[in-house]
Amino acid sequence: MTTPLHIRHTAVAGQFYPADAAEIERMIAHFNRILDENVDMRRLEAKRVRAVISPHAGYIYSGFTANAVLRILGAQHPKRIVVIGPSHRVYLRGVSVSDFDSFETPLGMLPIDKQIVAMLREMPGFTSMPEAHHEHSTEVQMPFIKHYLPDVAVVELVYGEVAPETLSEAIDLMLEDPETAIVISTDLSHYHTLEEAKRRDAVCLAAIDKRDRTLLHRGCEACGKLGIEAMLISAHKRGLEAQVIDYRTSADASGDTSQVVGYTGAIFIEGGE
Repeated sequence: MTTPLHIRHTAVAGQFYPADAAEIERMIAHFNRILDENVDMRRLEAKRVRAVISPHAGYIYSGFTANAVLRILGAQHPKRIVVIGPSHRVYLRGVSVSDFDSFETPLGMLPIDKQIVAMLREMPGFTSMPEAHHEHSTEVQMPFIKHYLPDVAVVELVYGEVAPETLSEAIDLMLEDPETAIVISTDLSHYHTLEEAKRRDAVCLAAIDKRDRTLLHRGCEACGKLGIEAMLISAHKRGLEAQVIDYRTSADASGDTSQVVGYTGAIFIEGGE
């Protein structure tokens, strides 16, 4: 008798993104038509990308940006992707590792790399708190990942109150394997005017572009700022170059410039220019 799979079920399908697989595929096809008409995607996909920063709002707002970076990451054909996002619903000290067997998406299941889960749980500050994994910041990345890499294994990390250096140590460990890639999930500023959002978000973008973690503390309001900082620490240590490839706000979709949320997509390149 086989043991039933312990599944990380979707928590926000039908809210942040469509619950219907065909609708998700239509959205991705639409995003890619725009990309292919306006961006040299072959050049970006040819880079040796080890990690990306991807937003986590509803697909109508940030799906274009998320799709762009996850398409680039998919072109690298990693064997596993570690998705790291901030906890929005549960107070958490440290980092929770999703200790399930598989991750549900409307496009099908993604296997969870249990060996990596066991390795991470041995690190100081890492634990498994199942209630922390009803989390949209990580979940919204998974349908894109399933689309581009149907057979890839994933690991879901949700962090709360933790030192960026602690999270960076896990990123360093994961990047030791050339077949592992990282997704850092974050949105930028929240509910400012468009003009003010752009001013504040420019600080975040400069910090990423220059790989300068100190700039993050000069006005960047990203909800996943800790994850960005951890990635910048690791990028600096490993000599990964950073490139911001998209920035937009919710006003691009809604037309409302009075209270916007900012989004960016960035890639971290090994041996980049």
